[in-house]
Amino acid sequence: MPSWVWLLLPNMGLFAAIWLPIAMVPGPSTAVVIRQTLRGGRRSAFAATMANELGLVIWGLVATFGIASVVAFSQVAYDAIRIGGAVVLVGLGLQSQQGGGDGGARPAPAESGVRGFRVGLVTILANPKAAAFVFAFLPQFVPRGAPVLPSLLALSAVMVLVDTSWYVLLAWLVSLARRVLTRPAVRRRLEQVGGLVMVGFGVRLALERL
Repeated sequence: MPSWVWLLLPNMGLFAAIWLPIAMVPGPSTAVVIRQTLRGGRRSAFAATMANELGLVIWGLVATFGIASVVAFSQVAYDAIRIGGAVVLVGLGLQSQQGGGDGGARPAPAESGVRGFRVGLVTILANPKAAAFVFAFLPQFVPRGAPVLPSLLALSAVMVLVDTSWYVLLAWLVSLARRVLTRPAVRRRLEQVGGLVMVGFGVRLALERL
């Protein structure tokens, strides 16, 4: 085993411990996982989670190879992705509002894993803050004397592993309560609240500046 790996291992553990509470902070991806669990069960939620992690892998690779500097420092590039992400989130939020407004008389059809994957991937890729944050955060844990590229790739793998573990656990917990949560009145309120949260995230994303 190369000597630099021993330098990196403690930083990987520290990074995992710090990233977990960051992953647990509610955001658009959390809302999507809960939404897909309620609408399509664990399969759809798992698909959305895998899509979210694929997006994180993409952003991690982007950060690793330095392309994220374009997003982090170019107002035009950032604004283009920011507005696109805002439109996606507001659209999903309004769709949830419509789905929750039928009085519960007719349950919405379950969403497929393909749909869950598509929603999860679009949501994470439409979030420029993910790129800027990963780009700024990962290099802080590369130890002095360790090669940058392998270290960033290893840290990206830890980030995805921790993130996946949290969202799988979240989907499992929501699915356990799904029998209660999918009662017409309860589901209607959850859809409406979740829709408002996603619209709120979208509006905030549209209005914020670097």
